[in-house]
Amino acid sequence: MVKNPLRKRIFRELRGEAGKYIVIFLLLAMTISLVSGFLVADGSMITAYNESFEKYNVEYGNFRVEKKLNKAQVKYISQVGITLYDNFYVEVPMDNGTTVRVFQNRQQVNLPCLMSGSLPESADEIAIDRMYADNNRLAVGDRLTSGERSWIISGLIALPDYSALFQDNNDTMFDSIQFGVAIVSQEGFAAFDKDTLFYCYSWLYDTPPADETQEKDMAEDVMTTVNQEASLESFIPRYLNQAIRFTGDDMGGDKAMIIMFLYIVIAIMAFVFSVTIGATITKEANVIGTLLASGYTKNELIRHYMTAPILVCLVSALIGNILGYTVMKNVCAAMYYGSYSLTTYVTIWNGEAFLLTTVVPVLMMTVITWWTLRKKLSLSPLKFLRRDLRKNSRARVFPLPKALPFLARFQLRVIFQNLGSYAILFVGILFANLLLMFGLLFPSALQHYQDTMPDNMLSKYTTMLSVPANAVNEKRKLQSLIHMLEFQNDAQTEQPGAEKFSAYSLKTLPGKYKSETVTLYGVEPDSAYIHGDFSGKDTVLVSTAYREKFGVQVGDTVTLKEEYEDTTYSFTVTGEYDYAGAVALFLPRQTLNETFDLGKSYFCGYFSQEPIEDIDEKYIGNVLDVTAMTKVSRQLMRSMGGMMDLVNAFSVGLFFVLVYLLSKMIIEKNAVSISMVKILGYTRLEIFLLYVLPTTLVTVGFILLSLPIEGKIMDVLFREVMLTSMSGWIPMYIEPGLYEKMAAYGFAAYAVVAAIELGRIGKIPESEALKCVE
Repeated sequence: MVKNPLRKRIFRELRGEAGKYIVIFLLLAMTISLVSGFLVADGSMITAYNESFEKYNVEYGNFRVEKKLNKAQVKYISQVGITLYDNFYVEVPMDNGTTVRVFQNRQQVNLPCLMSGSLPESADEIAIDRMYADNNRLAVGDRLTSGERSWIISGLIALPDYSALFQDNNDTMFDSIQFGVAIVSQEGFAAFDKDTLFYCYSWLYDTPPADETQEKDMAEDVMTTVNQEASLESFIPRYLNQAIRFTGDDMGGDKAMIIMFLYIVIAIMAFVFSVTIGATITKEANVIGTLLASGYTKNELIRHYMTAPILVCLVSALIGNILGYTVMKNVCAAMYYGSYSLTTYVTIWNGEAFLLTTVVPVLMMTVITWWTLRKKLSLSPLKFLRRDLRKNSRARVFPLPKALPFLARFQLRVIFQNLGSYAILFVGILFANLLLMFGLLFPSALQHYQDTMPDNMLSKYTTMLSVPANAVNEKRKLQSLIHMLEFQNDAQTEQPGAEKFSAYSLKTLPGKYKSETVTLYGVEPDSAYIHGDFSGKDTVLVSTAYREKFGVQVGDTVTLKEEYEDTTYSFTVTGEYDYAGAVALFLPRQTLNETFDLGKSYFCGYFSQEPIEDIDEKYIGNVLDVTAMTKVSRQLMRSMGGMMDLVNAFSVGLFFVLVYLLSKMIIEKNAVSISMVKILGYTRLEIFLLYVLPTTLVTVGFILLSLPIEGKIMDVLFREVMLTSMSGWIPMYIEPGLYEKMAAYGFAAYAVVAAIELGRIGKIPESEALKCVE
């Protein structure tokens, strides 16, 4: 059996085009590994998170009471179909300026996951949250100190009921730098003063609820029962517990974006393949003509010229998946671990990731390569031998002014000959610069938000009061009224300048974007803090954050709903209030209280210029000061910093690969002409001016042209990211010098490419012109 001699040419082609195939391989492998690693890590960690509820026996909710329950109270409350577990804790201010919530080691519910070290055994040992330790540069063996008391860190843990480190369930964002959780031994916990204990109880249902609606009904029954037996200070069912739910709601939210990113890169690379294959056909025209004249069929040549690019694509997919399941999986998992206090996970095979990152790209490349080759190889053997690859017999030449010097006309001809390649280059530069702009813009927007927040607050201190749960028991209205009156009396302050307000939370209607919490503030008509006209009963001011995020304008009617009910409320916006700190509406206090039947004198917070210190701590929900208001930006800067560096590196790499491939193709396309002008005595620099300078001018022009376009696209994209990926609002901010920095990255990358192309020009031999039969 005679072997096909074309097979020997495959590896020769790979060697001869090593530069082109190496950069294609690097880009594809890098893209596939990044996306595969993300999807594998994302899928594995979501599975671990979902399984953690059963594995670590996570509570269905917890409540806190003023005094420790006795056995009779526990027995009565348990009759509602639950089992109660002690989950007492102490909040310890540490010498490093942070607060740690310390529990006794759990044995039955919310079991700790040991990440490293060992669980505490003696009174002077403590196991702290792994993420809190990382953020405060603490390790096993270090000593954690609070005043005269100190503990040796025996281990690092993750508590499944604190996967997101919310100190207060009403906080807009958790803070894993200033707040952490820990466990100590029974002996160590007994050493705390009983007066400092918070009597918190966790519960599990004897028969788990079938769905969230039933869970809500069951939780309300639990709250009613507890209210009958004890003075309830807080009540947090699992479905409302941000420390548990926030992580699960957020994980997986970036999946659609990363898949879109994959296919944009694949589409760009597919077009690059199409153009480079066309250049290969032009370069191999004489060989193809000879092979066709020798009896080889068009299908045989299509299979032959498809082999090298498909081999590169397959190897890229293989290496990309190997890297995805090893290196990049760990990188992406580290990003999650940098944001959340997650338990350990096991890597799970992700069939969807394999389909999206391997099967689909390989099929796409195969189809595009086949279509391009079939189109290019439709000419006769004679045309290939003559290197006449035009389908039309007469070429259309764009007339150029004769007043232009020869060099300018020649350079324009080079540009016109490669318009298709330059179109792909422009799309590639646009996408690469878009990634780069996002990577550079996001950290600067967070920093700007953090820097400007002190000048953009409702008041220096906004104290949100915690209304006792026993004051809102609808089934025991008389007792609730007494508790409410007691609360309103005890929650009075003598702080000069303090101003009461009422507040209520509703949700935006679910639709294209996830439902988001909207805070409604009820303010005094003559408010010294909220400077608006609240004399009219129907006044509704929309915050700047609400307007910018959801596009709400004056005169629009916004409809909001209760979180777990179908009850809706509609408000007609009468004005805007300049406040970017939260998605909020501002109404007269009387109007808000009447709308939600809260009572004429109801209030739940104070605006003030100084901290309020004459109200019992049990009535203080949370205090919104500068530190609290910048939690979002601090946490995002902490968790997203590594990802933004990755985005920046990838965008510069994508830019380099595209410019390199297309510049290389233009040089190779004109190899015969370059060889001819070398014979005529042109120097390497003069040839560079003829063939590379046009690409240089086009690239520089595209970079500069793309910058204002990027700004317009980013304005839309940034808002979409805010709408789909996070609650609240961070305004887009383009720092001075950002466009210059982007241009500098592009110019630097192209300078490297230009140097490489200058070297390639020097390697083209004069003998190339003698091979031309024309």
